[in-house]
Amino acid sequence: MLKIHNLKPSKGSKPRKKILGRGESSGHGGQSTRGNKGHKARSGYHRVGNFEGGQMPLIRRIPKRGFTHKGRIKFKTINICQISKKFNNGEIVSPETLVEKNLLKSQDYFIKILGEGKIDINVEVHAHAFSEKAKNSIEKAGGRVIVLNKNKK
Repeated sequence: MLKIHNLKPSKGSKPRKKILGRGESSGHGGQSTRGNKGHKARSGYHRVGNFEGGQMPLIRRIPKRGFTHKGRIKFKTINICQISKKFNNGEIVSPETLVEKNLLKSQDYFIKILGEGKIDINVEVHAHAFSEKAKNSIEKAGGRVIVLNKNKK
């Protein structure tokens, strides 16, 4: 009858523990299954993850140039001279209107307005960033500067 006091694991499921360093008669004497000499035969041996047996490791073989910051915000830049050529007095310059006037391919970009050139029209400019010169030029011409939120993406 099967009771808790006479339960045993099935035969062969629990192999005997290897007994090391207890002489030749243990079956694991001599080098205690470690082979002959070398790093792996010593106590305290720990192989580094990228060790390739003396071959130059992959991380040292590949060229390393530059760095790409994954969180960097990339801006599409537009100069105020481009705005003054394409827009008329009193118009609103926004990502949508910049796409309509073919200054941008898509309105999915972050837009920065730069101050190269001159602007002599009164426009309201909506963008994600402005250079100091561009901001001053637009306001001097009688326009307004509105900074859009960068968290939309």
